[in-house]
Amino acid sequence: MAKPMAIEVYNPNGKYRVVSTKPMPGTRWINLLVDQGCRVEICHLKKTILSVEDIIDLIGNKCDGVIGQLTEDWGETLFSALSKAGGKAFSNMAVGYNNVDVEAANKYGIAVGNTPGVLTETTAELAASLSLAAARRIVEADGFMRAGLYEGWLPHLFVGNLLKGQTVGVIGAGRIGSAYARMMVEGFKMNLIYFDLYQSTRLEKFVTAYGQFLKANGEQPVTWKRASSMEEVLREADLISLHPVLDKTTYHLVNKERLAMMKKEAILVNCSRGPVIDEVALVDHLRENPMFRVGLDVFEEEPFMKPGLADMKNAIVVPHIASASKWTREGMATLAALNVLGRIKGYPIWSDPNRVDPFLNENASPPNASPSIVNSKALGLPVSKL
Repeated sequence: MAKPMAIEVYNPNGKYRVVSTKPMPGTRWINLLVDQGCRVEICHLKKTILSVEDIIDLIGNKCDGVIGQLTEDWGETLFSALSKAGGKAFSNMAVGYNNVDVEAANKYGIAVGNTPGVLTETTAELAASLSLAAARRIVEADGFMRAGLYEGWLPHLFVGNLLKGQTVGVIGAGRIGSAYARMMVEGFKMNLIYFDLYQSTRLEKFVTAYGQFLKANGEQPVTWKRASSMEEVLREADLISLHPVLDKTTYHLVNKERLAMMKKEAILVNCSRGPVIDEVALVDHLRENPMFRVGLDVFEEEPFMKPGLADMKNAIVVPHIASASKWTREGMATLAALNVLGRIKGYPIWSDPNRVDPFLNENASPPNASPSIVNSKALGLPVSKL
């Protein structure tokens, strides 16, 4: 590279060399690595997304493990370089790993870590925040006020949607989708319709119990319904939040035809993966339906938005911050570090990557295990009995 790397080093005489491609929140992750004999190097290059060449320079001739980010292209080239440097592990500081060629990692015997189990409530909270902000047109009103346009109360000024008694639709009722549904049902007394390939019995029981509580207190009970298709959710819900995984079957899950199925004043929220929505079709739909509103945390081709989206007043757009609470981001950094440390030390793999509280307890030493290695079976790694 033209400019030398800006590197912060902890425990320079450590036995194992672990590189972090970005500074990460908190210090616990650093301390955990240092306490186990690691030399920790943190890259402070003032560049939002590091190139493959940048990361190869960071890996160097000897590197036991790397903690990276979902914006980086981890494929054949990087795993080859890490393997040649004696590396055993790479971990994303993220639950997703669409940026990782797992087959290439398998080829070179590199364990690939991720950080599930720590993002559920935080992500659901942002989806709920976008829902409320879109329903009550908060961002529009804020801009109006800051521009000095407010001259006094008016009957029609920024009239939005009441959520109470309306129907919230959830597509993908896994951990995050179910947490979001509970927030909207209990917080705003919304009825629920959801679509998932698997029945969410726990969520159904929650809504039933809350409905009985409301009825016993003289209020209108909330209801739930498991839809037979995604289209049923789109047609019936007033507010829809997307929580599917991203694969070939969910790419452009929400397209022109499915947008047309939704109510004219519906609200659509996406905190899952950007390519789940056909963003070009969404821009057209927003333009043609000014009372339709959307809240987006993710985009089809991050960090870019499709032309016209930024100009839509009926769109709220935030820069992939669903996991951006202090507790969650520090927890993600800890889990990513422990994924790498565990492989370096030869620890087994934690049996349930979604139950990670023992790793996050700051008052106790973490278990001797890697919290989550996505290719552990392919590499034949043992599972912890703890």
